[in-house]
Amino acid sequence: MSKVLVTYFSAGGTTAKVGIKLAKAIEADVYQILPKVPYRAGDLNWMNKKSRSSVEMSDRNCRPEMANKLSNMEDYDVIFLGFPIWWYREPSIIDTFMEAYDFKGKTVVVFCTSGGSELGEAPKNIQNLAPKAKVVEGERFKRGIKEAALKEWASKWI
Repeated sequence: MSKVLVTYFSAGGTTAKVGIKLAKAIEADVYQILPKVPYRAGDLNWMNKKSRSSVEMSDRNCRPEMANKLSNMEDYDVIFLGFPIWWYREPSIIDTFMEAYDFKGKTVVVFCTSGGSELGEAPKNIQNLAPKAKVVEGERFKRGIKEAALKEWASKWI
């Protein structure tokens, strides 16, 4: 049996709820990706072109610093990677996370949370950041997804 990790970045709490529920459903370890400088409400105002998230997302080379680092990534075979969709792609801190570890030989299953936006460019971007991993385009989930549905979905990779 594969050693499984559910890791996620959550700015407003929705992705955290889904990630924790997924980890519980599949009995996986869980790890939250935290930015060194936490996002405040004003930072997330996508309608303000000068908000922190807007500025980060307009610069493909932006790599917000993480506050924490997982010390045992080499222990995992399958990583479920969750985040909110921002501008039809992954938040820049996910790029920071992907560049921080060696994903060679690992399966990375991408999932997102959003009220309506799909994964967009995220799986392709993540594959480019981890070329020696198998990156799987997962799904978009809403806040109220049931644990049983997450378990059934995740069973394809564990």
